[in-house]
Amino acid sequence: MSVLVQREAAKIREQWLGWALSTLPADRPAAEAAISELYDLIGLAPPRFHWVLSPLAALVTEPPGVPARESVARLPGWPLPARFSALIVELCYGLDRRVEGRREPLERLIRQEIRFPVSQSVSSSLLPPLQAAHDVPFYQVSRWYSRQAPSWVAHYDALRRLAGVEFTAEQRRRLGLWETVARSCGWWWPRQDVCVVSERPTFVHTETAADDGRVRLHHADGPAIGYADGWNLHSWHGTQVPAWVIEDPDVRRIANEGNVEVRRCAIERIGWASYIEQAELRLVSVAPDPGNPGFELQLYDMRRETGVLLAVNGSLERDGHRRRYGLTVPGYFDDPIAAAGWTYGLSGEQYSLLLRRT
Repeated sequence: MSVLVQREAAKIREQWLGWALSTLPADRPAAEAAISELYDLIGLAPPRFHWVLSPLAALVTEPPGVPARESVARLPGWPLPARFSALIVELCYGLDRRVEGRREPLERLIRQEIRFPVSQSVSSSLLPPLQAAHDVPFYQVSRWYSRQAPSWVAHYDALRRLAGVEFTAEQRRRLGLWETVARSCGWWWPRQDVCVVSERPTFVHTETAADDGRVRLHHADGPAIGYADGWNLHSWHGTQVPAWVIEDPDVRRIANEGNVEVRRCAIERIGWASYIEQAELRLVSVAPDPGNPGFELQLYDMRRETGVLLAVNGSLERDGHRRRYGLTVPGYFDDPIAAAGWTYGLSGEQYSLLLRRT
């Protein structure tokens, strides 16, 4: 595959990520026109539109004329999401028929460099607020949201632009409707009489999470994503956390936190070295790291029959530095090398034979 094609794929990916994570106000006329045409494709008249400022607002408010028992919170019982999903499946089936014979290797590149990163970025950045807003098991509603994610539209757009695949006029029209909705507004919830549509977030803070360009929520100084009505979420390197983890972490709160991932994020927010000092953890022993020459393994007693192994990452971060991190280990270890081996499922002797860890 030529470097030029890979560069064009990266440009298309960044373009779709820009649309997916846009914080511009919704283009309400464009969104309403496209959604109305989608209604027409399943034989229904255009709905009334009820706009909300956030996904949470969609779930806690009742559109005019909609009984509480049929509000967005009861989405699993709504029939139209399934009908629109069937419309997408039918369209994709027809588009795939046009692609046959051009699947390899260009389609594989498009999946790896565009579809998958866009899908993962949306899942890591825009789905967490939805999941936090719902009070029903998310698997019951996630299928409809996955249909709205723009990754599948980006896939066919890239096939047309990179591979020169030609779709029929009707296929282009239908694909264009879904593209317009994806580029014009946030999530939407269709009923026969009314369609609830959310504005996009007013800010989204992300970080690059992999070499394929995918991103995830992260902000070290405040909420990572927020909406105009004040609904927001905090995230530390892709992990959703309570606000205190970002804005006011301290050793007391960390000690009282039952969720191990939240606890880890709070410690990283403080910094492992600072946390060890503030928490007054007792140093058990120190040893050169055989898996990472030139650096040490430090083992601390964290109490509660738990130890902390402080190590330095074997590979460089994107900023050129090596990350210092801690790993919780069983409290019975008094040898850092044995504790390090345990984290890899190895004995201390086996870990000592590692040439270099990453």
